[in-house]
Amino acid sequence: MALTLSDSVEVVPDVVFRELDGEAVILNLDSGTYFGLDEIGTRIWTLIREHGALQPVIDTLQREFDVDPATLEEDLLALVSDLCAKGLSRVGGERA
Repeated sequence: MALTLSDSVEVVPDVVFRELDGEAVILNLDSGTYFGLDEIGTRIWTLIREHGALQPVIDTLQREFDVDPATLEEDLLALVSDLCAKGLSRVGGERA
């Protein structure tokens, strides 16, 4: 099933997040998988942890960044799909 803005995403329990100077590293302690995030990716990760649901995440990002909405949605869903594929987050909760 394709990821949509109606989905909620949660951080996998064994994942550790460390931020330094606006960038971050995410590490799954169970699998050893790690992932680096730039400043915007770090902001997305923070919003996912705060909201879970992707719609409020994209709404916040649209207010904070001057970017085409379609591009923002595509980039957000691609990043979240990648995080899920690497076992760092997972789709959870009910669809809105």
